Amino acid sequence: MKDVRVASPMFLDRRSEAVAQISKPDDIVITAGPGSGDQMDSVAPIHRELAATVSDIVADGNRPFAVLGDCCQTIPVMAGLARNDLYPTLVWLDSHGDFNTWETSPSGFLGGMPLAMLTGRGDQRMMQAVKLDPIADGRVVLCDGRDLDPGERTLVEGSGIRFIEHLDDLDPATLPPGPLYVHFDSDIIDADQAPAFLYPAAGGPSAPEMRQALQRLMETDRVTAISITAAWDTARDGDGLTRRAVNQAIEGLQFGT
Repeated sequence: MKDVRVASPMFLDRRSEAVAQISKPDDIVITAGPGSGDQMDSVAPIHRELAATVSDIVADGNRPFAVLGDCCQTIPVMAGLARNDLYPTLVWLDSHGDFNTWETSPSGFLGGMPLAMLTGRGDQRMMQAVKLDPIADGRVVLCDGRDLDPGERTLVEGSGIRFIEHLDDLDPATLPPGPLYVHFDSDIIDADQAPAFLYPAAGGPSAPEMRQALQRLMETDRVTAISITAAWDTARDGDGLTRRAVNQAIEGLQFGT
């Protein structure tokens, strides 16, 4: 089994230069662009190609490592796994909860909604576009989530997902049995180390601490897929601090097998 990287260089319906900064020459690159309709519908062609690519990687006996432009693209990654009868626990590492719906979101930003969508809450068009059924709350672990909107916090606390507020408290031995899908939004890293993040949140782990946490998860021998959201403004990263911090967190990660 080998680890196959795939890069999806779109931030919702526009290009993401940050993805290009941490992509590698041999990455499989998603080439689909946005389609018609509102922003929710327009990403469907991108998501369908990504889901099919992840499905092919898994069908070939390999593990996908997806570099994504936004967190909504976790939906097609999960769809690609499900097409191969893989239904992992989703470990969501993020400074934000991404658990908003149209009713709770102060901004209406779609990138703040995918974890809610994955669990069957809110607008389900992205799920329907890739033919993915909602996942049970018990298969979701949200870690950090230090910047939750008020209505979003109410949803999280009233849900059945496991909410671990501090990365230090994430013990792989306590996760549900079976396969894991690890999603890492880069803006979980302390914004003092990575000042170009699009949606910075005060505090959080250092890049080395993030690297250690990810490696502990890899060493469980249960990770079936990993994804990272490249969430910074390259125009504000002239010194490369943010790019280097994110690369430090992920470079050289080794799966258990």
